[in-house]
Amino acid sequence: MSQTPGPAPAGPGQPAPAGPATAAPHGRPPALRGWGQALGTAVAGLAAMAVTAALGLWAAGAADLPGGGFPAVVAAAVVAAAGGALAATGDAGFLARAGAAVDAVPLSVTLAGALVTAALFRRPLRHRAVARSGELLGRIARTAVCWLVLLLLVALAARHRFTVSLGSDLADRIGAALGATPTVGFRADLPATLGYGLLWILAVLVLSLAVSRTAPLPPGLLRHRTAVRPPASAMLLVLLVYVALGLLAGLAEPATGDHPARTLAVLLLGLPNLAWTALGIGTGGGWTGHADKALGLPLPHPLEQVLARGGEQTLDLGSLAAYDGRVWWLVAVAAVVLTVAAFAAAVRAPARTPAWRHALEMAVALALTLLVVGVATGIDAHYGLALIGVGDLGGDLGGAVTLRPQLWRLVGVGAAWGLATGFAGALAARRVRHPGEVRDAYRGPPPGR
Repeated sequence: MSQTPGPAPAGPGQPAPAGPATAAPHGRPPALRGWGQALGTAVAGLAAMAVTAALGLWAAGAADLPGGGFPAVVAAAVVAAAGGALAATGDAGFLARAGAAVDAVPLSVTLAGALVTAALFRRPLRHRAVARSGELLGRIARTAVCWLVLLLLVALAARHRFTVSLGSDLADRIGAALGATPTVGFRADLPATLGYGLLWILAVLVLSLAVSRTAPLPPGLLRHRTAVRPPASAMLLVLLVYVALGLLAGLAEPATGDHPARTLAVLLLGLPNLAWTALGIGTGGGWTGHADKALGLPLPHPLEQVLARGGEQTLDLGSLAAYDGRVWWLVAVAAVVLTVAAFAAAVRAPARTPAWRHALEMAVALALTLLVVGVATGIDAHYGLALIGVGDLGGDLGGAVTLRPQLWRLVGVGAAWGLATGFAGALAARRVRHPGEVRDAYRGPPPGR
């Protein structure tokens, strides 16, 4: 039986003939497939954030907010988690003196969205070692565009108003008759939300390429990956380990505490806020702040005691240890976690990397990490947390909570701890290497193997 001959091979200098092999998988054009992947990544990331925020706010009691405001506060939490800005609104003179504002990031929601988004963004690239710069930039641009469009829709939904009681039924009726019933609410600041949201998604996508050992890079950046990826991966490991430790401590709390639902709300809304603050404090960093009234959520007792003393207070090892000496264990935890992470980074680095260079890379990485932790964990919520479902709308509007990082202190202690643990990790890694037999995780086997 005769066979139909295939296309003749291309000669030297001739382009390969077009054929079925050049078609996109599943019969879709490459551009359309790329936009589909970008949209799926953005949808999945925002869905993870919305689900986490909804569960946390439900546990905090936001489902009982008046006026059907629960969907709006979920949208507001997603906006805040993506770096967006929320502005409080009101009339009848209620907020003329208050200057209400909400500036706090629910980092549990942020972390859920970042992990899902990064994983799905890298998935189509997982079997490749090198990618062209134009291709990676195109993928980042498409994902960012889809993300911003969806974030805009969420921001438009983050808008609600509540009627505030004047204290009695008679006063409420008189206020309604006079048209002076006070209302308070919130809305997303669209320009700021889209601007910070763009920075957020770009940071997530770029960092996902920086920390992954398997994600491809452009040829021009391959020589830098041995200096960037091991310490970057180590910092991600540190942050996730602290979240895991905080989760274990939080899950033990409902068994002994009086408010299991509120503890669940802390885990689903602000677990990294507390866990990463513990990392900064354990390394010697500090924050300043105060709390006029309780947040309505269970916090570590020493932290609550320091912030409630009145006036601006410093939150560090010394001030916390005055209420609970067990706080000094944070130093031991930091030493163990950071040394293990530095050891893991040193093992993944090229075998001939000098210890001083590894220590310097870890110092820079940890200093930058604590800088980001400080910025992300700051709180400036005047009369605002109750508006997004945390606390009592009627009773907690008379207070404020602030927490501001001492950034230079965090950067300084991060550099010092990075140098010390990086050097120790590099020395320990030498003991587990076998010269001439250890493969470089980033450059492949030595020549001749």
